[in-house]
Amino acid sequence: MATPTSAFNAYKQNSVTTASPGELTLMLYNGCLKFLVKAKKAIEEKNIQEKNNNLQKAQAIIQELMVTLKTEQEVANQMLALYDYMNRRLIEANIKNDIEIIDEVIGLTTEFRDTWKQVIQITRQQQYSNTQQV
Repeated sequence: MATPTSAFNAYKQNSVTTASPGELTLMLYNGCLKFLVKAKKAIEEKNIQEKNNNLQKAQAIIQELMVTLKTEQEVANQMLALYDYMNRRLIEANIKNDIEIIDEVIGLTTEFRDTWKQVIQITRQQQYSNTQQV
């Protein structure tokens, strides 16, 4: 019989493998936010190793977002510059143990995530209305 932990891990793995590209991007934003919050908590608790690990995980997610951008479109180039800025700010936050910088990046990431969530919802509504017209 499967343990609750292994069942949850199987569910998570299935969620990732069956997600659309848009849903995967949303998962990346949510993961980034999770690691940023953990990094802030680690700074407050003076746990430098935990802070470093979580900031590096957030940076890895931002770098993945940068790599997957389709830069033929102007908006993608603007996002690339913002992701680069966020990445540099997280390096600075890591060096200085600066919660305010992390809060700044949390704000930007939250805006991206919320906008992306709206794009997914609008796309789904358009797809649904198109299938109803057939």
